[in-house]
Amino acid sequence: MSGIAVGSKVPDFSLPASGGDNFQLGKARGDIVVLYFYPRDNTSGCTLEGQQFQQRLAAFRRAGARIYGVSRDSLASHQKFCAKFGFGFELLTDADEKACQLFDVIREKSLYGRKYLGIERSTFLIDGRGVLRQEWRKVKVDGHAAEVLEAVKSL
Repeated sequence: MSGIAVGSKVPDFSLPASGGDNFQLGKARGDIVVLYFYPRDNTSGCTLEGQQFQQRLAAFRRAGARIYGVSRDSLASHQKFCAKFGFGFELLTDADEKACQLFDVIREKSLYGRKYLGIERSTFLIDGRGVLRQEWRKVKVDGHAAEVLEAVKSL
């Protein structure tokens, strides 16, 4: 369960962004913010998720929303990932897991029988006043960006 309950104000935080400047939630007030947490750059599911948000980017912007992807990858990795797939939104680096902890997205995972801690694919919708309006956990990529867009339009 999130450390931030739906309907509660999200504490301000700052993360390095692929565009060069730091993202700061407090400076995004007035805009709807979609934060999607994903495990790793350049993997099939994460690439598809980014592409589906990119395909709807103009619609998100018309609805007053800004999209940010968040993972523990480096800024250099994010910049290459954005360039390779033409993402028109920024990716945020959370190497010290500050935002991951805030949104409680680190979970035990298993790969080939080996257990490790990683990011559980999750998305958070924050309104223009900084209030968490909706969250999606254990996200299945296909169709997710369209579902988030509908939720943005309903605000």
